[in-house]
Amino acid sequence: METPQEVQVDIGHLMAFDPHHHFTSPPPTREELVNECLQKGTELVQAIANELFILPSTEDRDGPLVKLSQPKTKLPREKPLPKPKAPTKWELFAKKRGIKNRKKDKILYDEQTQTWKRRHGYDRANDEENIPIIEAKMTDEPGVDPFAKRQENKRKRVEKQENNRLQNLKQAAKVGALPSHVQLAATALPITGTQATTKKITKDELGNVAGMAATATASGGKFDKKLPGEKPPKHEGKYRKFLPVVEGTGVGSREREQTEKVLNRLISKNSHEILNINKAVNMYNVKREKRRKHDDRKPSSSTSSKLKPNKKLQKKPLKKGSSKKGKAK
Repeated sequence: METPQEVQVDIGHLMAFDPHHHFTSPPPTREELVNECLQKGTELVQAIANELFILPSTEDRDGPLVKLSQPKTKLPREKPLPKPKAPTKWELFAKKRGIKNRKKDKILYDEQTQTWKRRHGYDRANDEENIPIIEAKMTDEPGVDPFAKRQENKRKRVEKQENNRLQNLKQAAKVGALPSHVQLAATALPITGTQATTKKITKDELGNVAGMAATATASGGKFDKKLPGEKPPKHEGKYRKFLPVVEGTGVGSREREQTEKVLNRLISKNSHEILNINKAVNMYNVKREKRRKHDDRKPSSSTSSKLKPNKKLQKKPLKKGSSKKGKAK
């Protein structure tokens, strides 16, 4: 089948298109429309196949392989382009001053232990909390605990960092470029200036969130410290009830009844597999036929008594001097 010239084939997308094709008028019936679509689709698929067989191929164990060219047709995007992330205050300040991010080493030299340690995290290098002695300075005020002052400064730095984070989220919400992991929780954050009004959390929703947070640990919140006035989480579902181990006439006999009930159900469900009635009847008939043939071959009792020799006459006489009890001593 020759490929018509008006068909446009984009081998990169494995797509063919006929811009000059028009349906007949007046509109055909549904069956005619389906047949016309199938015929035109067959022509387009044949055009793609012809282009594929023209390309150079390499032999493989699964068959010939061809390398497709780059797509020429620009297809529309399924979803809109994501909005660029709003720059933070530090990014704006660094861009204004020409400050560039410099990659820092993950390992530092610890002066106290004279070893190399991690820059951040547990057992990090030059950790302030591991310093047992703080040298006094001339500017220190007398009577001030340096360790408590150090904890207070750390708390202030953490609060300042949290305020900066919320301010960055606020600016991103105005632009409409909140991160994907913050969009779902944007209503619960103290962000102002957004167009959407914050939804008031009901008592039930607050209780559900508190219950989820309480049971988010490995032990399900069993060993966590309870807040004042906190109620235990509600158990959704049924508790498993175990039967007593000791068998008795009352509740102890339920285990036996339950086992018998399960066995009866299994036997009644699969009774056709356990007992084959036709096979049992055939086996019974075969055994009865064998027994009948055996009885026919067996001689009667009257004739057998005449033919058989007398057992008493067959006994040999005892020798002289012998006895059943043995020789006399």
